[in-house]
Amino acid sequence: MPQSIPLMAARLQRDVPTAESKVDDAIIALSSLMTSMVTARRESGAPAKTGQATILRLAKAQMSLVDVSSDVLRIHGDLLEIGKEMGSYDLRDCPSGSAETTPHLAAVA
Repeated sequence: MPQSIPLMAARLQRDVPTAESKVDDAIIALSSLMTSMVTARRESGAPAKTGQATILRLAKAQMSLVDVSSDVLRIHGDLLEIGKEMGSYDLRDCPSGSAETTPHLAAVA
């Protein structure tokens, strides 16, 4: 027997913000790692070129997570549209726009 639409909607309303938050946590973790790496290089007196490839790799990983964050926000918007079509949406924790239209999100997207 399939789950009821309200039950599925409630689960999505819980899981989508959780996913958004966990992506943010990952971005923060990588940002902290970047700070630690660059600080360690500077404070150890190592030449600027030391670890540069690793720093570039980490920066690429950070940008990948920013792309993931943008995709998750788009998914949230898509689910909102599906909810409207199904008549089972709740706007409590929904973004008012996508990363392209929301100024504070565009800064990190």
